[in-house]
Amino acid sequence: MADGSDTTLTAEQAAQAPQGLVAGIKAFAAGHGGAKAVIEYVGKRGARIVLVGEDGVWGDQFADDTVQARHACAKAGVTVENAWERELMDQMRPSNDLWRSMARRTMAR
Repeated sequence: MADGSDTTLTAEQAAQAPQGLVAGIKAFAAGHGGAKAVIEYVGKRGARIVLVGEDGVWGDQFADDTVQARHACAKAGVTVENAWERELMDQMRPSNDLWRSMARRTMAR
């Protein structure tokens, strides 16, 4: 494979975050008074960015890998936590819809 081939992925290209991902993170943070993120590696699927808003609402986005996820959070101005700290978990407020969805899964077992 020659240098400059469009099939060669460089570290610089991998670190570029898609604008849609950055925009989604920015929109979440703006709509919830700011946000913090925890990045979880999910194998071949890539990386899950779990966003926790200052108001306790949470959501997620997916990136191709953890490097791209960190880059997207940095471009969006969202702090990335290294792990699920107790204070961050206490801040989360699951919606009623989520509780219902979890109850259906438990009852179906």
